Amino acid sequence: MHSPRRNRAAVLEQLPFALVMLLVAIAGLRIWQYHWRQGAAIIGGALLVAAVLRAVLPDVRAGLLAIRGRPVDVLSYAGLGVLILFLAFTITDGPFGT
Repeated sequence: MHSPRRNRAAVLEQLPFALVMLLVAIAGLRIWQYHWRQGAAIIGGALLVAAVLRAVLPDVRAGLLAIRGRPVDVLSYAGLGVLILFLAFTITDGPFGT
């Protein structure tokens, strides 16, 4: 059996991932409300948050944000985040005419 302390540590390990997923859920809500540009910007921001968290947290604390090595994860999250932010801020007359 696992001790409550060990279970709590396992849950705390996933908090960075939960924070990023919360931001993505908020973005999904904004997109569902026809604010696709805001939603896309929030997703880009969530990826940048993931990049920062992955850069500063040790591997055992990064939880599900740790996919590959730290440099690959940070560059991937940051690159996708910047790309999505760029698209969100530069595309005009989007799919919903906003």
